[in-house]
Amino acid sequence: MKNLKLLSLRAAIIITLGVVSFAATQARAASAAAIDTASRAALRDLYAANSKAHAIGMQAIAVLVFPSITKAGFVVAAQHGDGALITKHGTAGYYNTVAASYGLQAGLQKFGYALFFINRRAMNHLHERGGWALGSAPSLVVVDKGVSSSLSTTNLNRDIYAFFFNQKGLMGGLGLQGSKITEIHPR
Repeated sequence: MKNLKLLSLRAAIIITLGVVSFAATQARAASAAAIDTASRAALRDLYAANSKAHAIGMQAIAVLVFPSITKAGFVVAAQHGDGALITKHGTAGYYNTVAASYGLQAGLQKFGYALFFINRRAMNHLHERGGWALGSAPSLVVVDKGVSSSLSTTNLNRDIYAFFFNQKGLMGGLGLQGSKITEIHPR
């Protein structure tokens, strides 16, 4: 019985890594122009659908937008996506996000998220050697309906605000803990 569980876990890991490798290959094939276009369109849609995101966007020094992230797995799950760092002066860079998790989970899901950087101190973490692991620093608030109801541009006391959008698929739970963001240089 123990060998069967170990074999099932190994199979789940192999399948998950295969799905994520395929998704990563497809995403890396995207050009800088394609990432930029998708990120800007996603940010426009987020602003149109969420007035709090728009208000915070007007206060932020930059917004890192990941328009399409794919999360897949069975027991072991992984997610991947590419995005653009958008400032008032244009696109400042391109980034990749990856994460892995283990637990009671199964399915495939697509979603996007945007990170609103309120100050330069928060922005400095994007350029850490080897990438930035979310949750390590600085202070980050995931804006859901509860947080959104009490949030205004006069009480922005955290470094980064995160908004999820375009959730589709069958897999429970969205989170940023354990995600790693790394700068990329698409063609």
